[in-house]
Amino acid sequence: MRLRRLVETVSATTLGLALLLAPATAQETTGELGIPLPEQPALVIVKRDAEPQRLDIPAPVEVTLDLRPSTDLQSADAAETKEMVTGALSTQPDRSLIDLDLPEPEMPPVDPALTKPIEPVQPQLAKPAAPQIDLAPLPEVALTLPAGLELSGRIAAQAEIAAALPRLSTRERADIVAAYAANENRPFWIDGKDLSAAGKQIAVRLGHAGEDGLRTGDYLLPVFEANDKDSLAAADIRLSALAVLYARDARGGRIDPRRLSKLITPKLELPSATEVLSELTGAADAGTVLAAYNPQHPGYQHLKAKLGELRADKPETPVARIPAGPALKVGMRDARVPLVRARLGLGSSEEPVYDRSIALALADFQKQAGLRADGVLSDQTVAALAMPRSTRLESDIIAQMERWRWLPTDLGENHIIVNIPEYRMRVMHGDKIAHEARVIVGKPESATPVFSHKMDHVVVNPSWFVPPSILKKEFLPGLAADPNYGARRGYVVTRGKNGNISVRQPPGERNALGWIKFMFPNDHAVYLHDTPNRSLFGAGKRAFSHGCVRVENPFALADQVLGPEWTSERLKRLIGSGERTIKLPQPLAIHLVYETFVVNEAGTVSTFDDIYGFHRLVRNALEQRS
Repeated sequence: MRLRRLVETVSATTLGLALLLAPATAQETTGELGIPLPEQPALVIVKRDAEPQRLDIPAPVEVTLDLRPSTDLQSADAAETKEMVTGALSTQPDRSLIDLDLPEPEMPPVDPALTKPIEPVQPQLAKPAAPQIDLAPLPEVALTLPAGLELSGRIAAQAEIAAALPRLSTRERADIVAAYAANENRPFWIDGKDLSAAGKQIAVRLGHAGEDGLRTGDYLLPVFEANDKDSLAAADIRLSALAVLYARDARGGRIDPRRLSKLITPKLELPSATEVLSELTGAADAGTVLAAYNPQHPGYQHLKAKLGELRADKPETPVARIPAGPALKVGMRDARVPLVRARLGLGSSEEPVYDRSIALALADFQKQAGLRADGVLSDQTVAALAMPRSTRLESDIIAQMERWRWLPTDLGENHIIVNIPEYRMRVMHGDKIAHEARVIVGKPESATPVFSHKMDHVVVNPSWFVPPSILKKEFLPGLAADPNYGARRGYVVTRGKNGNISVRQPPGERNALGWIKFMFPNDHAVYLHDTPNRSLFGAGKRAFSHGCVRVENPFALADQVLGPEWTSERLKRLIGSGERTIKLPQPLAIHLVYETFVVNEAGTVSTFDDIYGFHRLVRNALEQRS
């Protein structure tokens, strides 16, 4: 409070002095600048209810304030009444001195407990050496890294290169790399410095690839050094790639059947690399899982057993080579004839004449070898005769095994098999034949295609729409020559606005489809059906159709596919009453296959004509790959 009042007093004194000094300052400024300033107005003090009074203020003089603390001020009350201004104005005209007696500011007393005596500074001496302390040795810490982590960096660096097998697609290689990345780039098959149990099982399976007609040379195992981590990493990746390649080959990926013929159109079930590695890494026996990618159907297993039997036999005595020479036909004489007779098992003869018996035996051999069966001893036939019998049969069996790979892994508990070269159809319930019948298949120039599908309905009293191939070859030339060509034969000809022509044969006795057809819609527009020309079923070779399969006794087949509700008697009562569509209780798998070599449970081999040359195409494609 005392300090506050002191400040107020000083402020008031300073204000008064400023008012006194203002005119003098103005005059001095005018003199220095030489510019006359306006006269300062007189200060007039006006009191309420009194006459104004002029106050004469002397010229300003220089004032010096001398502020000194005063010891006379003893209390706040005394500070309010005492003038606190000492000194006198100087008699000099230009200077005055005012002394202010200011009180000494009071400081709070100092607590002795907070004071600390100042110690004299000692001269700095050198620091003594730190004492040596013997610490107990730290215990050894053993870190256990996750299995295979020491190879992860090397696997990541080599994955793309090591997975690059020539016959694997870009997608398959990428899937292998991705599988390792998902496994933190740890190895799948290397355990420490050697193959793990699963890796060894896969290696054994790859080494026995020949048992399933595959080429062991396609799956050569990687060589690695146990102490070379880069080598171990590359071997693990390569073994994965080989396993993927084996699995896809076992499912039919060695050759593309659609490139052999546009009529061979199976839907291959090639496994992805992700699927293969996932199944193998999680399997109790990786070798068994890998082998299971081969077909498990009895027909395939019988062929496999026969192949093993042929390879287990002792090698045959080398066949005498028949020298090259001009083509031999019936009636020609040649020094090579005795060698040809011996090779065909015909015995010796007195004259080296190429007779009819040699030509017939050679034609049979050519047929079995997939050659043109004309009985002429050509250069190609001579080369085939130089091959041991067992080797040729092995190639035939392997080609037939390859076609089994094109079939679905699940044929269906109940299904239909049509073996085209055998001219035979069978209805299968599991592994047992429920019904079989002779069939007529397509002519070589209009071959029945090879594929699998689902039969879903039956049509009674069907109409037959002439397919484009027959329309182009037969009907259009006939219609061009005779506008009534179709009508005279019982066909209905329809001409569209755009000029297209369609020809339909109405239901009836003469209908090309007979009284019933079995439908499984497909890209080839073929199906099973009845026929009015039933006498053709008596022929030994029955390749007479335009591609569809004609079935002997189709109503017996209907009993099998339609169930007890639609008996053959009930269906026959519908004949002649108009077209009727009947759906199957559930779709039935149907497989149109091409088996020229069939082995039964006893190991007996049955062969059928390669009527379309499909067998030869497959065998040659496999041999060219080898």
